Amino acid sequence: MLTMAQMVRETKVIARPKASWRKWIKWTILALLVITILYHFYILFLVFRYKTHNPQITAMMQQRASQAKSEGKTPVREQSWVPYNKISSNLVRALLAGEDQKFFDHDGFDWEELQKAIEKDWEEKKFHRGASTISQQLVKNLFLSTSKNPLRKLHEALITWEMEQILTKRRILELYLNVIEFGDGIYGAEAAARHYFNTSAAGLSAEQSAFLAAVVPGPLGAYNPITHRSRVERRKNLLLRLMRHVVIPKDLDI
Repeated sequence: MLTMAQMVRETKVIARPKASWRKWIKWTILALLVITILYHFYILFLVFRYKTHNPQITAMMQQRASQAKSEGKTPVREQSWVPYNKISSNLVRALLAGEDQKFFDHDGFDWEELQKAIEKDWEEKKFHRGASTISQQLVKNLFLSTSKNPLRKLHEALITWEMEQILTKRRILELYLNVIEFGDGIYGAEAAARHYFNTSAAGLSAEQSAFLAAVVPGPLGAYNPITHRSRVERRKNLLLRLMRHVVIPKDLDI
């Protein structure tokens, strides 16, 4: 029969592994937190850098390249960087009409559209409907992924807010116009204009611009101009009507 002292020793022996596991979990969580913070500060450093430097590659480009390799294909990338003043105002208006009509009035988020998206997701019991502004789309393209994971969306929101404080609206548009995906391996206005119309981004007409903007929501899927041409044409015609009402401020350094 165990004495009281022996029972206490047995209890301590049993308790030690539990304490060890708790300590291991605590340090693991702390390490993950530190890594997350450092990673975010690295992204913040890049946002400041992009005030004057153009990104060499984006997270979206890397994701598409990885997907191509996993399918046994050679990654393709068409991209030619051009300054904002070398891109047709037709394309700017078309993209604003289709993607973010309140771009010049918000701080990175369209709260009205976001509320509609949340209500729709609640009704359908899934995290699906998008309400991303141009600023949010740019953050996703530059730094994150196409995942709709709620944690990824929260990180996107934080970076978007920071980017809106650091960059001007003109610079955000310039970055967006040069990295947005227009097709398989086609990134930016200049590459898209050359690929689809054999012209420069500066020479795009209103109709050509509306076509390119119509492709943006899903160039590899629902709005692929090869497999869903009629759908793209319908959206193009809608954007042609909407873009007539889009006004671009003369001074974009806001």
